[in-house]
Amino acid sequence: MQTQIDIAAPIELCFDLARDIDIHSATVWKHTREKAVAGVTSGLILAGETVTFEATHFLVRQRLTSEIVQMERPYVFVDRMLRGAFKSMQHTHEFQAVGGVTRMTDTLQFAAPFGLLGLAAERLVLAKYMRRFVEDRNRALKRIAERGGAAREADLKR
Repeated sequence: MQTQIDIAAPIELCFDLARDIDIHSATVWKHTREKAVAGVTSGLILAGETVTFEATHFLVRQRLTSEIVQMERPYVFVDRMLRGAFKSMQHTHEFQAVGGVTRMTDTLQFAAPFGLLGLAAERLVLAKYMRRFVEDRNRALKRIAERGGAAREADLKR
């Protein structure tokens, strides 16, 4: 699954906002009550570091631990699931300066557990759910970036 969004803000700002744990928690769906509970729990995450998020999805409270396995500031960073509900998950965040804006491209690759049953869930429910989750978060990140990131503290309190 791949999504793109153009952001009228500098590439460095977009890159840093996308890897900011506080901004991540502030820009995901409120009903998931997502928060960082282990590893890097605040501020900018770096290559080789891990974060564990706790969130409610499909009425189930769960934890997902990811590691930043690649980082080339301000162009790309990749996080890979170490533990969580999926059989596997890798999220590539790419940034490109294009005609005065930053194009942010997210490529999310994941596989559900439970064999054929998991594959059916992926195709019928998870793919659409994950796309909406990423796109909604990216629109919120875009709003913050286009205000110059200056309203960061106010955004964190919402």
